[in-house]
Amino acid sequence: MSGDVTPGEPFGAELLFTDGLPAMDDEVGYRGAAAAKAAGITYRQLDYWARTELVEPTVRGASGSGSQRLYGFRDILVLKLVKRLLDTGISLQQIRTAVDQLRAAGIRDLAGTTLMSDGASVYLCTSNDEVIDLVSRGQGVFGIAVGKVLREVETELLEFEVEKPDPMDELAVRRAARSA
Repeated sequence: MSGDVTPGEPFGAELLFTDGLPAMDDEVGYRGAAAAKAAGITYRQLDYWARTELVEPTVRGASGSGSQRLYGFRDILVLKLVKRLLDTGISLQQIRTAVDQLRAAGIRDLAGTTLMSDGASVYLCTSNDEVIDLVSRGQGVFGIAVGKVLREVETELLEFEVEKPDPMDELAVRRAARSA
């Protein structure tokens, strides 16, 4: 199953990163610098991952020069998971496949989910039995407990302000102010 994320059972994609999380308002988000810091990545990585559509901001995307992306809690969680996978030596190509398949499969209980890898493939385990089965077959080299990462992101974000996207982007606001 090289390159596959193997879910315990498939769920609707709309459930990805909903259960197990605090109720978050999808109308508010965090600026790029805050998202990068909370995820433990550089702003350059954040920008690159957004431009290459690995992890795009769901609250507000960039809409030209001067506009600010706004990342939701779930976006920042995915950013931190991507960072953890990169730190373990998984290629960005494999991570891209894993993120795409995670979104397609959906997850009901993130707090009880573990991402496992054998260094080449990434597997999604939604129960202790799946983790044990994977390790007993000699496939699991390391695991990332998603619930632990989720709590880390929650803690990191306490120091940042959430923002509501303006109906007009920042450049349009500046232009309107200049012409007034």
